[in-house]
Amino acid sequence: MSDKVTTAASKYRSVEDYLAAERKTSARDEYLNGRIIAKSSVNRWHNRIVSNSAIAIGSRTSGQKFEIYISNMRVRLPNNLICYPDIVIVTGEPTFADAEMDLLLNPAIVIEVLSPLTQTCEKMQRLESLLAMESVRECLFIKQDEMRAEHYSRQNPKQWIYKIYNEREDVVSIDSIGCKISMQEIYAHLKLERPAMAPPTVN
Repeated sequence: MSDKVTTAASKYRSVEDYLAAERKTSARDEYLNGRIIAKSSVNRWHNRIVSNSAIAIGSRTSGQKFEIYISNMRVRLPNNLICYPDIVIVTGEPTFADAEMDLLLNPAIVIEVLSPLTQTCEKMQRLESLLAMESVRECLFIKQDEMRAEHYSRQNPKQWIYKIYNEREDVVSIDSIGCKISMQEIYAHLKLERPAMAPPTVN
C-alpha cells in the first residue's frame, strides 16, 4: 500500500479513461470513484518486506496451481476501486477484465505493507473493499516500521477471523494455500526498534 495518496486530478474520470491513460504510461496511479490517486514512492524497508514475504511464500508452494503478482498487477475491487496490492495471489485460473490481462478480477490473497504515513481511513477503505470481494480468502496487512501483521481469514460470507502477529516467534498460517511463514522471515534484515533475528526455516 502506498505511503501516502494524493489526488492527481480533481476531474471525474471513467474507468475506461483511467485504464487508457494507465496503459500509455509507466506511472502506477490508482482509481477510486472517478478520482485518479497518485501513489507515493516506497522505500528500502517496504521493498524488503515485500520481497521477503514473496520469496518465503513461493519457496513453500512450488508446484501448486496459483500465481503470485508483486506490486505491478492492477486489481479491481468492489466500491469502484482499482489498486496495485504489494502482493496478490490467485488460486486456480486468473480472470481478467479484457485481453490486455492487466486488470485482475479474482484475487484470492492480498498482502499490503503499511508505512507510518498510511492513513487509517485509507487502510479501512481498502480493507472494506477486500472483505466485500467474494474471491478474497485472506488479507494480510504488514506494518513497515514495527513487527506487526494483521491477518484476516474468511470463514464464510459473513464471518472472518482476525489475528495479530507481533512476536519474532509467531508464524502466520495462510491456510488457503497451505503455507506458513514466520515473522522473522517477513522482517529479515530490517532495522526495527527490536532488531529481527535470522529467519528460521518453516516447513
